[in-house]
Amino acid sequence: MAVATQTLEELCINSIRFLAIDAVEKAKSGHPGLPMGAAPMAFVLWDRFLRFNPKNPNWFNRDRFVLSAGHGSMLQYALLYLYGYESVTIEDIKQFRQWESKTPGHPENFMTPGVEVTTGPLGQGIANGVGLAIAEAHLAAKFNKPDAKIVDHYTYVILGDGCNMEGVSGEACSLAGHLGLGKLIALYDDNHISIDGSTDIAFTEDVSKRFEAYGWHVLHVEDGNTDLEGIAKAIAQAKAVTDKPTLIKVTTTIGYGSPNKANTAGVHGAALGSEEVALTRHNLNWQYEPFVVPEDVLKHTHKAIERGAAYEAEWNKAFEAYKAKYPELAAEFERYLSGKLPEGWDKVLPTYTPQDKGVATRKHSEICLNKLAAVLPELIGGSADLTHSNLTELKGKGDFQKGQYQNPNIHFGVREHAMGAICNGIALHRSGLIPYGATFLVFTDYMRPAIRLSALSNAGVIWVMTHDSIGQGEDGPTHQPIETLASLRAIPKLTVIRPADGNETSGAYKVAVERAKQHHPTLLAFTRQNVPNLAGTSIEGVTKGGYTVVDSEGTPDLILIGTGSELGLCIAAAEKLIAEGKKVRVVSLPSWELFEAQDAAYRESILPKAVTKRLAVEAGTSFGWHKYVGTEGDTISIDGRFGASAPGGVCMEKFGFTVDNVLARARKLLG
Repeated sequence: MAVATQTLEELCINSIRFLAIDAVEKAKSGHPGLPMGAAPMAFVLWDRFLRFNPKNPNWFNRDRFVLSAGHGSMLQYALLYLYGYESVTIEDIKQFRQWESKTPGHPENFMTPGVEVTTGPLGQGIANGVGLAIAEAHLAAKFNKPDAKIVDHYTYVILGDGCNMEGVSGEACSLAGHLGLGKLIALYDDNHISIDGSTDIAFTEDVSKRFEAYGWHVLHVEDGNTDLEGIAKAIAQAKAVTDKPTLIKVTTTIGYGSPNKANTAGVHGAALGSEEVALTRHNLNWQYEPFVVPEDVLKHTHKAIERGAAYEAEWNKAFEAYKAKYPELAAEFERYLSGKLPEGWDKVLPTYTPQDKGVATRKHSEICLNKLAAVLPELIGGSADLTHSNLTELKGKGDFQKGQYQNPNIHFGVREHAMGAICNGIALHRSGLIPYGATFLVFTDYMRPAIRLSALSNAGVIWVMTHDSIGQGEDGPTHQPIETLASLRAIPKLTVIRPADGNETSGAYKVAVERAKQHHPTLLAFTRQNVPNLAGTSIEGVTKGGYTVVDSEGTPDLILIGTGSELGLCIAAAEKLIAEGKKVRVVSLPSWELFEAQDAAYRESILPKAVTKRLAVEAGTSFGWHKYVGTEGDTISIDGRFGASAPGGVCMEKFGFTVDNVLARARKLLG
């Protein structure tokens, strides 16, 4: 297979291959096989179709590129370097997989400008791509005019066999087909190899037929190794189909060019080794030292810098004309992109007194969402087929469906896993949209990878979770979260808020919206059962994570700490204890993360170290509460078992979440 001479395009493709080979070899770690096999399709896409500006990676109307098969990250880093992105230099390529490198082991959007989303867990990237395409379709429907298309770009994804095996890709692509997202184009690196060997050992379905059944337009490039024109023709055909997404199956050879390791699992996730690298250089007639790219290649690929500047200048000119003709829409569009919130937006959040009728906090959530939708048109989202249980419909706003992309209510279907990754994609479109996704709190277990990635990759999503405890009732232990809050609180950079009533729900949404604009996710946990509106709760208190709602004069003898529906039990018990002459403080602690973000003086003012008798009350596991109750304190919690099927009130009583039990446990602590 030795190559005598190489065209410029072949030199470009081999430059991608050998940058990957050399970087993996130097790191002694990585996945060279995918970049070697997928280099032709990636080159054709980036060289002939992808619209981007290397000097401004954040130019709004750029096409989005997602490497869903994130283990092949050197493919993306090689492309960024070759096409003139200043974020990846040849020195960065040499530092592949090293400490604080801009070229980490999997693509990370927060580390490397030019990387749109964080990929690695397989299937998440293609699902993110669905979210990116939804964002484009929604904004285009809202802002474009027949004579002015200011939102007009594609989402391209390269995915592999592993992505297609993961269930999240099936969920997301099923929804994408239903929605007819015509500007989503996925190139499937069909190389038939995974870590364990040939995919024939576990994966023999006809992927093309599956995607056809999803409602996708499907094409096949049989020779993805050398048929550049076939790849280009397929991408052009995909762009011509506007009413459905396209899957282009590109059959390739993993590790193409390696004489002994091509088409084997051995080239999937390990360096070739010096001997095989030398043989591959000879086989592909690559006469350059490691990390050296021919000048002709750089001269060619750097033309993208000039093209990109022209693309952006052309768009800027079009937007100026748009501003002149549609000034109000243009101002709103600019506000979206700026990440700014309208002046006084939070004034719509309602406040309550104890005289107001108590309802479930999920109902307060519904009220907040609809109040916010009136002033924040950038809200977009929905539920995983639980709209009327989660209460997440934006009333009168319409459903996001094929041909009705301007509407904000997304019906995700029973697809929690995909919903999470799609919401991340919408947030990472970085166009000011505020996505929210909803299900029962217990089913965050179905979408934990996406929630974790929202925190990892700075995706400003609002996770709306209802049915937050054993108070959920008759559906029983499968639907009653016991350990769920503790596990979510363990995720770094995820803000978890469990509000107690209407005021705290408004406070939770104030925090969540502000954090979404700052590119941070927030998870809100709401009750199914009705709760009273409590004296002393406030929006401001929630923003601090923890605050005093009931106090007695002097240093307290006992501090009761509650969250969610259990805060009311603490307040009722405290009132009785105070009437008996005890010095008792009640602290609402709806968000550990927000409380820990306060300075030491504030935290001490709420939970003084001198007060060691503390009782925390939360209808879940005690795991983690030792931080706040210490060695002399106690918890009323659920440990060592799951919930039970019974009316919610009965469950709460049987598990000890009553005023009488709080009193008894408090008196025991007081001696």
